[in-house]
Amino acid sequence: MINSMKQKAQTIPTPGNMSNSTFIDRSIAAMAALGIGDAAGDLGRDDAVRQRYGILTKLLPEGKSTDDTEFTVLSARALLDCEGPFTSAAVAEAWRRLVLADGGAKDRGGVPLYGALWNLSQGIEPPLSGQDNVLNNDDGAAMRAVPFGIASYGNPEIAAGLAAVDAAVSHDRDGIWAAQAIAASISRALFGASPEEAIAAGMQYIPEDSWLGRRMQKMLNLLQSSGENLFAVYEALHEQFWGPRHSAAPEAIPQVYALYKLSGGDFYKAFLLSANFGRDADTICALTLSLCAAGTGTGAIPEGWIEQVRKPAGVCLPFAAGEDMVTLGEELANYALQEYALRRDAEKASVQK
Repeated sequence: MINSMKQKAQTIPTPGNMSNSTFIDRSIAAMAALGIGDAAGDLGRDDAVRQRYGILTKLLPEGKSTDDTEFTVLSARALLDCEGPFTSAAVAEAWRRLVLADGGAKDRGGVPLYGALWNLSQGIEPPLSGQDNVLNNDDGAAMRAVPFGIASYGNPEIAAGLAAVDAAVSHDRDGIWAAQAIAASISRALFGASPEEAIAAGMQYIPEDSWLGRRMQKMLNLLQSSGENLFAVYEALHEQFWGPRHSAAPEAIPQVYALYKLSGGDFYKAFLLSANFGRDADTICALTLSLCAAGTGTGAIPEGWIEQVRKPAGVCLPFAAGEDMVTLGEELANYALQEYALRRDAEKASVQK
């Protein structure tokens, strides 16, 4: 069993002069932006929407959450409700309590999420619930990793550890490494890292000699060889990374990072690039916008968009309809501040001894 509370000794980060209010605002932005991207990406790949609008230039009124937002809510709630060490067993308990006891997942969930729920219903515990599972290398764990980046308060190692705990319930290998990478990148973006720095932080948790690692290097080589010329790489990001399952992490995660880097962290530019990308666009847009918003705060998000998505629709996980993305962002930020204070005090006490 993976247990994030048994991480190796590490140096507590110094976040700098960021105020608590700024950190809370950026945490809210990261969570809300995930909901915005989930809704927009889902619409942007719809043929009827494309026939009517061509491309999306704003969040349409009919946009609503899918499994990306709602499983992110589940992950956040599992962490916030955990009264002891955050272990994969605690995550499994949250899945049983909030999902299985409520009738299970409804429409729009990813295949390994249904597979993990079935395993849990049969008494199969993590990590086997993720290892002995179908399509456990998809982006279904990465899509719900943003809360762990927030909870780490700028420490990518803690972020990756928490994400691995959560991901082990439903995923394995590339699926877990993708979640760790996204969490680590969010952790750094919240404290002002550039897209290049945030991506580098994420890549620390992706083995080079893995499908995901090779695809990430291919993406970086593509951007470098093109001089990051958007028109030169946008089609190549589709053709060169295509796979039979568009939700595979080795396809979707390099695309997320490429669009994040091409946007330069600009929220609206990232919206245009990712909402209209196609393929696994709800996850791609959700994560790209969350990375951007983590670095800018709510001020970069167009007026009215946060209010539209702050209450999940509950289309996949009915319990999520009772949650609020803004409130969860604030709760995660406060959790992070409290945990950071505890780590800081423990380090001081250790030095004094």
